[in-house]
Amino acid sequence: MDINAAEYREYFLDISVALTGFSRFHLQGTGQATLYFDTIRDIIGGNMFGELLETFHRLDVKAKTYNDESIITNGLRIEILGSQKLGAIARNIIKLWYVATWYQLPQDWRDTFGTKPNDKTFIPSPQAYPEGLLWPTIGVNPPGAKGLGYATWSEDPSVKLAKSS
Repeated sequence: MDINAAEYREYFLDISVALTGFSRFHLQGTGQATLYFDTIRDIIGGNMFGELLETFHRLDVKAKTYNDESIITNGLRIEILGSQKLGAIARNIIKLWYVATWYQLPQDWRDTFGTKPNDKTFIPSPQAYPEGLLWPTIGVNPPGAKGLGYATWSEDPSVKLAKSS
């Protein structure tokens, strides 16, 4: 299996859309897709990463064939997130996109499936932090990055606070 083939990068974007709820356009707009793909492949290895991507792609093709989105929803929940092998990787992909951090896989997972020595908690690049999906999700700019512009300090915040009862 040639995990570096362009089709696997497409599969990665497809599964990332399903896992994060963000559009392909938004994910590509972060500029992190290639970095994240390479990071995951280098940590868990091409065969295991390929297995995850092919599993999702099979579900995606089946859902499109039968025009049934529940195939992806249920398959993602049962075959990927519910899998002892693939679930930890998929959850880490979600965290990577949202908080721009690869978290070391759980010890019991590493004991069973193994990883390379670079499986540790880290931020893949300085550009990843301000591009995390957390910020648009909560409607704020990342602290210390992506300033709003001149004199925006004089305007009321756009964040809506919950009213206490």
